Amino acid sequence: FFHLQKKRRAATARRQHLKSAMLQLAVTEIEKEAAAKEVEKQNYLAEHCPPLSLPGSMQELQELCKKLHAKIESVDEERYDTEVKLQKTTKELEDLSQKLFDLRGKFKRPPLRRVRMSADAMLRALLGSKHKVCMDLRANLKQVKKEDTEKEKDLRDVGDWRKNIEEKSGMEGRKKMFEAGE
Repeated sequence: FFHLQKKRRAATARRQHLKSAMLQLAVTEIEKEAAAKEVEKQNYLAEHCPPLSLPGSMQELQELCKKLHAKIESVDEERYDTEVKLQKTTKELEDLSQKLFDLRGKFKRPPLRRVRMSADAMLRALLGSKHKVCMDLRANLKQVKKEDTEKEKDLRDVGDWRKNIEEKSGMEGRKKMFEAGE
């Protein structure tokens, strides 16, 4: 039993050591990556943005401002063009993914809940404020007149069932039933 506990402790200690070693490696890699990005940024700025030398005269300063303004406009136009291209490509990607989704035909239906709702409430939910008519479903049903049939007349003629039972009870009632059966 103690042997197993020692093994478990050793395994967890080893796992903890490996985890800490991996974290240290990850930290050093992140630092190296950040330093590489900084160097790349400095190189790009040195290549594309030469150091600014301010001229002494007013006319040269105005020329420099005009050049910088033109450069800012060209960069801004380039940025706008790339944004528009990005929007177009994302829209195309969305359309294509929707087409792909439609072609697969796998549509997960959301679980529907049962809701008790009257016809008026349903029409109000569908049509909104346009729905003003109260819909009484029973009002539109047809009125059906009952026709007098032979059975109904017989039932009315029979009358009270207790009286009928009293007439048939006893020996006289059986005699009447027997005679009626002939």
